[in-house]
Amino acid sequence: MDELKICYLYPDVLNLFSDGGNITCIQKRLEWRNMKADVTRVFLGEKFNANDYDLFFIGGGQDFEQGVHLSDLMGEKASEIRKAVEDEKVFLAVDTGFELLGNYYKASNGTQYDMVGALNIHTEAGKERFIGNFCFENEAMGKIVGFENHGGRTYLGEGVKPLGKVLAGKGNNGTDGTEGARYKNVFATYAHGAVLPKNPAFADFIIKTALERKYGREIELSVLDDTTEMNANKYMVSRLGCE
Repeated sequence: MDELKICYLYPDVLNLFSDGGNITCIQKRLEWRNMKADVTRVFLGEKFNANDYDLFFIGGGQDFEQGVHLSDLMGEKASEIRKAVEDEKVFLAVDTGFELLGNYYKASNGTQYDMVGALNIHTEAGKERFIGNFCFENEAMGKIVGFENHGGRTYLGEGVKPLGKVLAGKGNNGTDGTEGARYKNVFATYAHGAVLPKNPAFADFIIKTALERKYGREIELSVLDDTTEMNANKYMVSRLGCE
């Protein structure tokens, strides 16, 4: 039986806007295909070995200025994450998780804080928050809908591609039309929701990528009945005027 070992980092402090639902979605979509998901939750202060896992999830939390600077992430954990990213392990990083993978975060008072450095991106605090439902498009996964609520403005550096093109909403920074980031097998986004349940093509793309990375062979996922999920997706696409 094919199996994915999943590491859920910081479920105790990074689980705003039902982001933990992404883990449930991946678990269920594997189980419905008679595959297995083995989920380990790594809490603040706990150690982990990146070699033990196939897929990593980091969710969203409070704004950086409000106290979510995970100091224990910046030592041994940061090294493990960088190693896993370069080894092409699969990551889904949402909001704060997205920002933490970058090089640095510049706060509103001008103070610059080092982040993990796994992605060549940086984030700067903005004057206003980007809040609301939004939609972006990815070539392979189609139109993805979610909810953004972030004060940071993220900018992609050399070697990092956007996850998609903004069709409605603000995305990474509200100016360049990009949303999220893609580097090796990292999928980073500002989309809360949780994002995967109402975007099944996105969920399956992550699952397929992780399985093929682990087993070294092409994986053909069986077709699921995604009527409910796609109705939710299409409703928001229409509501946002992104048909």
